Amino acid sequence: MKRTVPIKKNYEFMRVYKKGIFYVGRNIVLYVLNNNTDVNRLGITVSKKFGKSVKRNRIKRLIRENYRYYEEYVKNSCDMVIVARSSEVMPCSVEIRKEMKFLLKKLGIFDQEKWDCLKGY
Repeated sequence: MKRTVPIKKNYEFMRVYKKGIFYVGRNIVLYVLNNNTDVNRLGITVSKKFGKSVKRNRIKRLIRENYRYYEEYVKNSCDMVIVARSSEVMPCSVEIRKEMKFLLKKLGIFDQEKWDCLKGY
């Protein structure tokens, strides 16, 4: 991740949960808070209810990879926390990618003009 720094401390996660805005999707929940710096910060959480460690780490890798896909189109100075919602079926990468784009647009941090210019739509 080029311009994104990880969120690691519990108090940073709690600040985003309490003061940020969020939008709920089918497989993930996205919390966003403005951080008044020039970099984005990303945290990914998965509950133990999701499954054993292999399944939790797999979903974290899928979320991180799909965030990398949209990283250059996300506006700067945001703290983001992505929470995986438990489900019986493991979502595939394409489902997460579509849902992540939808949630980023809903929260107003996706740069659609840059997307259109670079993707040629």
